[in-house]
Amino acid sequence: MSLSEMTLLKRLSSGVAIATVALALVACSDEKKETANAQAPVQTVDTATKTEMKPADAMTTSSTSATPATSSAPAPSQTQAQTQMAQAAAPAAAPELPQADGEVELSKLMEPGALPEMAIGKADAPVTIVEYMSMTCPHCAHFHNTTFDAIKAKYVESGKVRFVLREFPFDPRAAAAFMLARCAPEGQYFPMVSMLFKQQEQWAAAQNGRDALLQMSKLAGFSQESFEACLTNQKLLDDVNAVMQKGMKDYKVASTPTFFINGKRYSGDMSVDTMSALIDPLL
Repeated sequence: MSLSEMTLLKRLSSGVAIATVALALVACSDEKKETANAQAPVQTVDTATKTEMKPADAMTTSSTSATPATSSAPAPSQTQAQTQMAQAAAPAAAPELPQADGEVELSKLMEPGALPEMAIGKADAPVTIVEYMSMTCPHCAHFHNTTFDAIKAKYVESGKVRFVLREFPFDPRAAAAFMLARCAPEGQYFPMVSMLFKQQEQWAAAQNGRDALLQMSKLAGFSQESFEACLTNQKLLDDVNAVMQKGMKDYKVASTPTFFINGKRYSGDMSVDTMSALIDPLL
């Protein structure tokens, strides 16, 4: 966890008050079920289905106690023992790699868009990864909560990978979260995205999404006034939507998360091992 994220989480424990002022532009409450306002982001792609995570069933012992055996089982034969030893010594199977479902020339993929690029890593790194994501997508949250930091430590910080994040909001609440990340102080885009993904269930599924986002924003130093000013910035909203539209039209992005690894397009969440297996041959 970065220093910025630690600072944000420390503020969380301070119990910041939640304001209740309604925003005119962003429909972050249950109004999502009503017809979208003309200024709201256009929802052109079905959202990823959010599956409810259930606790794993507890391991229980059998209600019938096993009676101790009166005689020992026969010892395995030499052939059986050798087979068991060979199986134990065999290396773990390599992860099954996803197949690219398309490719875009890297120079075209990296053409300037409506918003400044949000990227980490060396500009001349041998591998460029571009991720299109939605802040309300549970699969995106899973990737960022379980894989992203490990990839950053293994490849970005060593100069092997440049990692770019691009906005692809499925709904007004996701668009609002992206806008707030863009309005965060310089250098705080990635930490704010990380915080919002870690706390996704608290604001994305909240009955009053507006107030939940306000609380999250105050952890990053927003006041109610700066929060409202950000979310009523029509140009910023238009630019966020333009990034999404360009991804759909020019690069055929149709779901989130979608990754471009040196131009090859892969759809869906990835583990550290899977993404590493795609990166390593390119180094």
